[in-house]
Amino acid sequence: MSTAQSVQQDARTATGAFTGRSMPRKEDDRLLKAQGEFGDDTPVARLGYLVFVRSPHAHARITGIDVSAASAVPGYLGCLLPEEAEALTEPFMEIQGPMPGGEPETDRCLAPGGVVRFVGEPVAAVAAETREAARDAAAAVVVTYEPLAHLTDAREAIAPDAPLVHEQTGTNVAWEGLYDWGDIDFALDNADHVVTADELHFHRFSSTPLECMAITVQHDAGTDTFTITGGCAMPQITILMMASAMRHPAERIRVISKDIGGSFGLKIGMYVPATAVALLARKIGRPLRWTETRTEHHYMGGHGNERWFHNVRMAVQNDGTVLGLSYDALDDVGAYTRYEPLGGAIWTQVANACYQLKHLKVHYRTVYTNKGPVHPNRGYSRLQHMWLVERMMDIAAHRLGFDPVEFRRRNYVQPDQYPYTTVNGCVYDSGNLPLSLEKALDLIDYDDARRLQDRARGTGKRIGIGIGSTLDSGTNNFAQARLINEHLPFAGNTEGGLVRLGADGSVYAVTGGVAFGQGHETTVAQVVADLLGVGYDDVIVHRGGDSALSAQTGFSGSYASQFAVTGIGAVLNAAKKLVREIQLVAAAVLGAEPEEIVLEGGLAKVRDDEERALPFDAIAGIVHFAPGTLPPEVADEVGLVARAVYRAPFDMPDLERKYGNLTLTYASQIHACVLEIDEETGEVRILRYGMVDDCGTPINPMVIEGQVHGATVHGISAALFEHFGYDADGQLTAANFYDYHAATAYDLPSLRYDSVVSPSPFTPVGAKGMGEGGGAPLHAICAAVQDAVGDRGLVLDSFNPPERILSLLRGRDNDKVKVER
Repeated sequence: MSTAQSVQQDARTATGAFTGRSMPRKEDDRLLKAQGEFGDDTPVARLGYLVFVRSPHAHARITGIDVSAASAVPGYLGCLLPEEAEALTEPFMEIQGPMPGGEPETDRCLAPGGVVRFVGEPVAAVAAETREAARDAAAAVVVTYEPLAHLTDAREAIAPDAPLVHEQTGTNVAWEGLYDWGDIDFALDNADHVVTADELHFHRFSSTPLECMAITVQHDAGTDTFTITGGCAMPQITILMMASAMRHPAERIRVISKDIGGSFGLKIGMYVPATAVALLARKIGRPLRWTETRTEHHYMGGHGNERWFHNVRMAVQNDGTVLGLSYDALDDVGAYTRYEPLGGAIWTQVANACYQLKHLKVHYRTVYTNKGPVHPNRGYSRLQHMWLVERMMDIAAHRLGFDPVEFRRRNYVQPDQYPYTTVNGCVYDSGNLPLSLEKALDLIDYDDARRLQDRARGTGKRIGIGIGSTLDSGTNNFAQARLINEHLPFAGNTEGGLVRLGADGSVYAVTGGVAFGQGHETTVAQVVADLLGVGYDDVIVHRGGDSALSAQTGFSGSYASQFAVTGIGAVLNAAKKLVREIQLVAAAVLGAEPEEIVLEGGLAKVRDDEERALPFDAIAGIVHFAPGTLPPEVADEVGLVARAVYRAPFDMPDLERKYGNLTLTYASQIHACVLEIDEETGEVRILRYGMVDDCGTPINPMVIEGQVHGATVHGISAALFEHFGYDADGQLTAANFYDYHAATAYDLPSLRYDSVVSPSPFTPVGAKGMGEGGGAPLHAICAAVQDAVGDRGLVLDSFNPPERILSLLRGRDNDKVKVER
């Protein structure tokens, strides 16, 4: 048995009674019986419905809004107009400061400054007694516009004479930064080969969650408190954004999430429409609900970052060692920055990608265009950089005559190098990329696939084989935001958790994280059951999230692949506190020392003395109903409600050098693909697909495999089908699922899965966050297409539908990559 296999075996067996096992998901019982409660399901008395009036123009000044016809619609309750929103709110907080010579952008819930900046931007909000009446009233609102010049290409937006998306900013560049680590000029001057590419493009797509946003707001006039119910990925940030904008105390805004039909980061942007719903609910004195349609979601529910890469240069030695890389990046974030330009820092978590790069230089610009705003999207900002690195690794291997498998093996971070410090000071915690690659190639029967490729030549079908390597960095160090704006008050990361013993001895757990399909109720129950010595089914885990339950911290939520570390870490810390309290009570009653008390089978027992034991319901009864029987020092300390925080162990980065550890864990995904191209139609058929995940010590292997499958399907679909394109008029060309095709089972092959286990030395149970591995299939598909096309054309775009593949077969972009020496 190899060393890697031994480590894997040790990690798999070093688990508790439930942790590490594929326990059935707690959530599935209610969800499969249609007993879940999603955003549009919650019953509310006197509920009204809200519909937005949206702009048909990419850029225009509003010259008039007439609501007289809307007010005559039966059931009409009221409306909110841009001038009201301007009077009632401050602009939403922005991460970046203004560019030199300009003012900050202004972003509000309705057409700030009376100007719309993308098709689908909300102009007015209309409320009515029923959903149908609200739609009719919104359709009756008459808005007149003065069209303005618009931009749909980031490359054009940076031209000196380009029209401005925001007049007051004085530029379409929202943020600009230079990252320079090592000595790239020396590497390029002294490398045996320099591979250059004029331009590559990472396209715009989204995660399209099954459930669009659904937001219900109730305003209690007596206490001036807002209760907001709906799928919210970052409750505390949502509260702070709304409180600041509405000039309202944060403690009088409560956010509740129940079941959520997916987010993938997109629902971090909930605060924008929620502010409009809250303002109108308060105005008319009625609870209101807005349920986003699919078209609305495609307009502004959050696109993934579109990125252009220019002047790309890679330094390579004769033996295949890659020394470094340089490029210029234009990140098209659409009409408003919102969570941006944080993506300008987050990509640096994976600056090295999977490789031993020693030199890296990136000139990064965040650019406004008249498109829908981007939100964090599965693999946020890291996806784009790692796709570029993978693409250039593949291009360099092909152009310089290296086998792409061996080229990767040579340049991967090696198992004995972990923990590995990257070129910018991030620390890759653990991994075994060569073993993952070996397993991925086995899954597709690589040698047989090459024989299949040879047999297909001249048949009108082309076989291509591709590899995709990616990292899933988890648990952010929010000090990374200071790379964008050094004055921001962010650093580190925390999460909260609460575990309590009820009056009847039942065990109840609450986490600050918000689940939207990841199985949090399941994994929390597994680790709590192991610590408290109770059954898996004995642990009740609170569904969703509630900001009033005191389990949350400022960074609470589900994003950036962190729950397996921060969420589980916080719950573990809380459970340990509760264990200590149970031991104190049992020791006092049983006449033992607390350290002698063990928890097993729902009992607190004296070690090696089975006769001296108390069931949990007896302990709860004593604490809740007979505290006077306990010694004062015990009664004063014990409440059987344990709240704790997990703090990720981060230091502050060196802001001047942009150097330091920006994330805690690095799961890896190595994928391999075999596909077939029809030379006549350009159609792609995936024949074999293998995926290997390494996310440290598994808490629930079944949940992990489900996440891997989901990310893989998302990546395959993005590579071949999903694209948010805009036409010359700034109209979105895929505003519904008729035009925007998200892959179904009919589009996909049988997926083959395997795993490697490299426990993280930095986390409570050795687990790593995972689930954002969509970058691996994006590149595996691109590499396989390139392998099939051969020297005819160059794959320089992440989106490759049949029409692009046909153009590649005709020689597209073949002249855009050169080998200088």
